[in-house]
Amino acid sequence: MRQFFCCLFTAILLSAPAWSQQQQFSYSRDGNSHLFRYQWHDFSNNAENVRFALPVERLQQLPTIQPNYRKAIAQRYVWVKMMEAAQRIDPRTARIKITPRGEDILLNIRARNASLQQDVQTQLRQAQEDAFTAYLHEHYFARFTTPYRQQAVKPDHLRYIQESIEPLIPLAQAFYEKVDAQSDARQYLNLLLSWVQSIPYDELENRAQSNGAGFSPPLTLLTQNKGDCDSKAVLTAAATRAFLPDTPMLLVLLREHAVLGIALTPLSGETLITQGNTRYVVFDPTGPALMPFGQVSSATKRELASGLYTTEVIN
Repeated sequence: MRQFFCCLFTAILLSAPAWSQQQQFSYSRDGNSHLFRYQWHDFSNNAENVRFALPVERLQQLPTIQPNYRKAIAQRYVWVKMMEAAQRIDPRTARIKITPRGEDILLNIRARNASLQQDVQTQLRQAQEDAFTAYLHEHYFARFTTPYRQQAVKPDHLRYIQESIEPLIPLAQAFYEKVDAQSDARQYLNLLLSWVQSIPYDELENRAQSNGAGFSPPLTLLTQNKGDCDSKAVLTAAATRAFLPDTPMLLVLLREHAVLGIALTPLSGETLITQGNTRYVVFDPTGPALMPFGQVSSATKRELASGLYTTEVIN
């Protein structure tokens, strides 16, 4: 059964939601830049607009499509690497048979003694682990533990954030230039949030089961002008990190939603989570409900209070 729209899920549960409104969007590309122009209404229903140009040269190094994770394809890749490792072992030392079976890879090793057999097995299992890690990295995947302690694979959100910070500096600069010079970070973050919340949402399927389907890397989200909550959180995190390079931040993954946390001094009424000795103000980039910095839906508050989330530190 398909999951709820992540963004709709957030908005419905607000007691009296105000809806973000994107009034205009345009995208074009010249020889050196991706050009974007937006008009929307902010939390006070004021008309806002922004334009920025992102460098083609830097962005073309980043993926625009997140491939779907397929266990069988990953297993085939790992099996080939294990076979290559086995071929480097002297057949006079050990006879090796490597057989894919279901979601596992079976090893049959015959060696002169038990100690040598164990050494060969350890060597090949390490080759298996290294190959799987390499496959995940090559395809922008990461291991993931769900709030229910299940082991899964998901898009490597932290890598997308880190690699997008520098290319998105012109975006961050465009928003910075629109806020008062003497304002604090909240004015920047609220303007950024009202913009990204106004971008049309796309649905998020169950993160542990969707195999990466539906996740849009930042450039794809911008050019297609839509994204799910994971995609919007990654884009917002990269733009925030470009503006606040040293402030501790978290990506907070709930069962069917994603929000961000940042270590700013909290104000009364703001939603907080604590990790270690640090308190983080939680903010939600998703929309389409307008939620200012520090405000989240009642459903998100309940999940945060229950501890049904995982966090990833944004460097």
